[in-house]
Amino acid sequence: MPSRKEIQWSQLKVGALVLVALALLTAIIFLMTASSGGLFARRIELRCYFPNAGGLKDGAVVSLQGVTIGNVIHMRVVPERNPNPVQITMQVGEKYLGDLHTDSLASIQAAGVLGDSYVDIDSTHATGPSPANGSEIQQSGAPTIQSVINTSQVSIQEINVLVRKIETLVDTLNHGQGTAGEFLNDRTMARNIASMAANLKTITDNISSGKGSLGQLINDDTLYKKLNSAVDNLNSITADLQAGKGTAGKLLKDEALYNNLSSATNNLNQITAEINSGKGSLGKLVKDPDFAKKLDDTITNLDNISKSINEGEGTAGQLVKNRSLYDHLDQTADQARQLIKGMRENPKKYLVIQLKLF
Repeated sequence: MPSRKEIQWSQLKVGALVLVALALLTAIIFLMTASSGGLFARRIELRCYFPNAGGLKDGAVVSLQGVTIGNVIHMRVVPERNPNPVQITMQVGEKYLGDLHTDSLASIQAAGVLGDSYVDIDSTHATGPSPANGSEIQQSGAPTIQSVINTSQVSIQEINVLVRKIETLVDTLNHGQGTAGEFLNDRTMARNIASMAANLKTITDNISSGKGSLGQLINDDTLYKKLNSAVDNLNSITADLQAGKGTAGKLLKDEALYNNLSSATNNLNQITAEINSGKGSLGKLVKDPDFAKKLDDTITNLDNISKSINEGEGTAGQLVKNRSLYDHLDQTADQARQLIKGMRENPKKYLVIQLKLF
């Protein structure tokens, strides 16, 4: 039978073990509640409404831009809050109120592809006051994993439709249907393409060997020498221009020529100004209405005279239009020419002096 001392020692060990267990339990509780400020830290409740819980559970972590600040304590469905009927009640440490604002945005995120869901609050662009206990913050509308999966499913369906269309197109091409199918399956077309390739190879071989005009153009050094000579001549002309040689060079470099051109331009401007002001004959011609009327009358008279002549009126008109008058004048001129010729050849015949005595 154990002695009393042994019993007391056993009781002391049990008591020490219980104390150690209680200390460990207290430490674990403090560690578990450290994310929200500790076991005895003051907390506030915040509410947010989402269209779907997105796999969120009671006790899920609430973070502020990735830093844990609290937990989800309650979730329920509030039908009158459609289209965001899921109410998420969160409990966060009061010491984080300085980083929270009434216009902060909450979203449901997932820790990896298969990780648990949690609530993340973003205050990057928030400028409002700190929320009070029981305040509501807005949700950011970030897509949940389920919405991403649904969207991916739609994309996969569209890809399947596209793949089926590609299969149909390939079958059509393989059966020689349509223009592209005939192009791929027509042996005559294939032979023509092969012939074109052979002809193209022959042409390129001829060009490489310097045959034909194009081959000589590429392989003949004469063209290169001519081009090089032309470039040299162009450089020489440019150098002469820069040196002021020749007419074009003087035009570029000679200040006297520039001054003469400038003076001529000024004189021309002065003449134009005098004409515009009505000075001189040209100025009166441009500006004087009386002179313009006289000129118009003169032109009208000349037109009338020309018209009278064309109609055969007057001596000039008869001379232009009357054939017999022309012939008589021509005959008279011919006779006068013969008379002058005869007088030159035998002047005694025509110069006879007769003396009569009374």
